[in-house]
Amino acid sequence: MATDAPISTPADIFRLANMYAMSKVVLTAAELDLFTALKDTQASAEEVRERLGLHPRATKQWLDALVVTGLLQRENGRYANSPAAARFLVRGAPAYVGGFLSRSGEMLYPAWGKFADTLRTGAPQANDGDFRLLLDKPAFLDRFLTMMDSLSGHLGPELAKAYDWTAHDSVADVGGARGNLVSHLVKAHLHLKGMVFDLPQMEPKFDEHMAALGLTGRAAFVPGDFFNDPMPQADVLIMGHVLHDWSEEERRMLVGKAYQALAPGGVLLVYDRMIEEEPADAENLLVSLHMILTTTDGTEYTPGECQAWMREAGFQNSSVQPLGPTDTLIIATK
Repeated sequence: MATDAPISTPADIFRLANMYAMSKVVLTAAELDLFTALKDTQASAEEVRERLGLHPRATKQWLDALVVTGLLQRENGRYANSPAAARFLVRGAPAYVGGFLSRSGEMLYPAWGKFADTLRTGAPQANDGDFRLLLDKPAFLDRFLTMMDSLSGHLGPELAKAYDWTAHDSVADVGGARGNLVSHLVKAHLHLKGMVFDLPQMEPKFDEHMAALGLTGRAAFVPGDFFNDPMPQADVLIMGHVLHDWSEEERRMLVGKAYQALAPGGVLLVYDRMIEEEPADAENLLVSLHMILTTTDGTEYTPGECQAWMREAGFQNSSVQPLGPTDTLIIATK
């Protein structure tokens, strides 16, 4: 979401201010599972309306707006998924990212309606409550894991390519949920032993997920709480989309615990939607504001800040590189 286009007219300002409406067009399509309803088929606006139980007044314009986004295609008055929608937004597809869209519509979109309150108070506007207690609720846990899989599903293959895994035998994903990221690593590098370190409630979901992927025995679950328990020992520790949830003091502590868990020569990989020292692209800044709206202390951070925490922990060398189109990867060696 680069901002290189100049804002010079009232029309430009109106267009910028109305971006929220197109977001809701897309988020509602995910909420109603439109793309799954159009899997491998074409349908008229009337057929879509009947299939999803919609009113005729808005359906056609909504579908046409999705054509403009590129998520739908229209030919002879019939609508079909675009290749991108078919790949990423049909429920059950290997690369499905609709879980993140559903979570955005449910949690983030309402929170942004109270953004001015956060600017005045610093307080989040969306918070599910005690995360540990919510993990015991099956519906919440399933939604959370689907969202996490949406994020790790496209980053896992990127991480498998971005780092040279040949010198390592084991990798542990800290806060790795049901192991979706690790699954990509062990599939791409058959010599790797994978581990996931996360809260005990995740273990049954991890076992189910590994079995469904045919990876039982290729990765192990290590139950624990990274605030209270030592991190597992592995050649490589990963903290992906973890540090941005916490305060700077807590980030320093987590990086320090990773350093203590690693043997000399061990490696810590940290990735997040890091922000630039000089603002040039709005996308990750908006993600950082997402974190402020939904957590007590979370926010994105710069690569330089993360490297400073690594030096304080004792890491001597670190390097920065892109991870996919949106994330930044920092590699630190003990």
